[in-house]
Amino acid sequence: MTLPILLHPDPVLRAACTPVRGDVAGLARDMLDTMYAAPGRGLAAPQVGVTERLFVMDATWKEGLPDPRVFVNPEIVARDGAQVNEEGCLSIPDVPRRVARARRVTLTFDGPGGARRSEVFDGFAAACIQHEMDHLDGVLILDHAAAS
Repeated sequence: MTLPILLHPDPVLRAACTPVRGDVAGLARDMLDTMYAAPGRGLAAPQVGVTERLFVMDATWKEGLPDPRVFVNPEIVARDGAQVNEEGCLSIPDVPRRVARARRVTLTFDGPGGARRSEVFDGFAAACIQHEMDHLDGVLILDHAAAS
């Protein structure tokens, strides 16, 4: 089921999210459906009105390589390098912004069944993760100084 995506300046987009405490499998499925229909590469829970630390991502599906991912209670524990990408946001349509981010991130998160795990992401996937993590802290691409 697709969910409505909140648009800026909805105040929910500025909320600092709380940890997930229950089962979010159904919400995560709906968020993936919504992300693909939008069509986006990532979607954070506050963008659909849920102020919990959850986001979904598929950084490669537009190139024909689907890899749907669900991240519950994520935390970036390491950053390395630098990159600048033009980013769009489903909550701020048609307002792309060049944003400077780390080139590589290590993300710790709850995986299926609740087991805590860590994974390293590079390049575009790392930028997507940082974008979605910003949403969980109430930060939007508009808050970043335009990068050159």
